[in-house]
Amino acid sequence: MSGILLAVITAACWGSIILVSNKLGGDDNSQTFGTTIGALIFAGAVFLFVRPELSPLVWGAGLASGALWSLGQKNQFGAVKYLGVAKTTPLSTGLQLIGTSFFGIVVFNEWSTGVQITLGIIALVLIIAGAVMTSWGQKEGNDESKNLKKGLVTLLISTVGFVGYVVIINWLEIDGWSALLPQALGMVIGGTALTIKNKPFNKYAVRNLLTGLIWAAGNLTLLLSLPKIGVATSFSLSQTGIVISTLGGIFLLGEKTSKKQTILIITGCLLIIAGGVLIGFTKG
Repeated sequence: MSGILLAVITAACWGSIILVSNKLGGDDNSQTFGTTIGALIFAGAVFLFVRPELSPLVWGAGLASGALWSLGQKNQFGAVKYLGVAKTTPLSTGLQLIGTSFFGIVVFNEWSTGVQITLGIIALVLIIAGAVMTSWGQKEGNDESKNLKKGLVTLLISTVGFVGYVVIINWLEIDGWSALLPQALGMVIGGTALTIKNKPFNKYAVRNLLTGLIWAAGNLTLLLSLPKIGVATSFSLSQTGIVISTLGGIFLLGEKTSKKQTILIITGCLLIIAGGVLIGFTKG
């Protein structure tokens, strides 16, 4: 039960990240850079209190995981300019859930019984259906169709980064407390390498330190939940917070969507959440 609760805390933190960064302003470069620095500040503070053991394996895995995360986050921020917050979040979530579930099943053998496999397959169908519905209403003109294609390509790159960041830590069985600081350093290194040519050092990067602190809090609870309930379950539950950013994009940021698009987006979100929760039951 504690693992599920930790994953739900992650959902609340991560569900607000894109919404918060959008309100704070800046492009995907300054947002990514500011977020990584905020995460490093959080990780440094935690390290001073916990003082976990940092072996060469932990450093290597953490740095690689953090670098992959920066690839994922920069491209997720970048997809917003093509799709908007309300569409980027559920699509990104759906792709990540499919990716992490695949590794959870195939690599980590987390679904071994007939009931688990049946529930998992139904959950993945719901997730895919939800992801499709959130993008359905986009294909109404040449410009929107081009934006959809660019956004999807950007999100596919983002998914590779996000899935890799989670899988590496679980695959090598790295303790969450130990992974935090090396991972944050990897994020800063990766984020700097991806954004430095666009000069991300500005006031928006400073503002997005807050985004990094929020993300880091969610990351810690995710890392602690991984050994308790597994990759497929913990990551799936952690992504159910999309309702915060998706509905926030429509109703708080005032993103323009038709009535049809709004209905499809909300329905798609509900399907993705239902799929995420159903995956959670596979651990039972």
